[in-house]
Amino acid sequence: MGRKPVPDSTSHAVLAVALHVRGARLEVLLRDGSLPSATLAAREPLETALARAVEVADLAHVEQLETRVLADGRLATAYLGLAPHDRALRGDWRPVAELAALPPDHRGLVAAGQARLRAKLSYTNIGFALAPATFTISELREVYVAALGYDVSATNLQRVLLRRGVLAQVDGRREPGRSGGRPAALFRFASARLEVTDEFAALRPPR
Repeated sequence: MGRKPVPDSTSHAVLAVALHVRGARLEVLLRDGSLPSATLAAREPLETALARAVEVADLAHVEQLETRVLADGRLATAYLGLAPHDRALRGDWRPVAELAALPPDHRGLVAAGQARLRAKLSYTNIGFALAPATFTISELREVYVAALGYDVSATNLQRVLLRRGVLAQVDGRREPGRSGGRPAALFRFASARLEVTDEFAALRPPR
């Protein structure tokens, strides 16, 4: 058996797992084929290094994800960042289901970020960080389905989020597309800050 790499205490990387939903797919931001990163300078705060790795101001939500030792022995602290799809973050957005070429360490961090997001969609209002400013329930369902990785009933989603006070209806209607139908009601998230809305809730895939 090979020896495990010895952590290099002089090298600490800060990485960003930035996610958004576009075209019904959950995507992650890459730069030069890997997660955006910056090397932590001496006595530099982690958040300052993160701001050098990614445009933090363009993320709707940021939280520390985990710290681990990478395969090359470096210590790395990863942050999860979420943004609506129209935020102009520099880099290439790639579907999280198509990351075979990504270094294994980075794939593991993306998986950890996706797991954190899925969990928080159950008991918080974190969907605000991925959704546009206003949306129909059908459009919001698309965001949840992409992030969760399984189907969600639009009717049930609307009922649960309205009951928790997560959504607020706004003036106006979305006109139907070519397929026809009635104009759809528009909603927004009641808060643009992370809030626990039901600490015991758990969204589960349909049986």
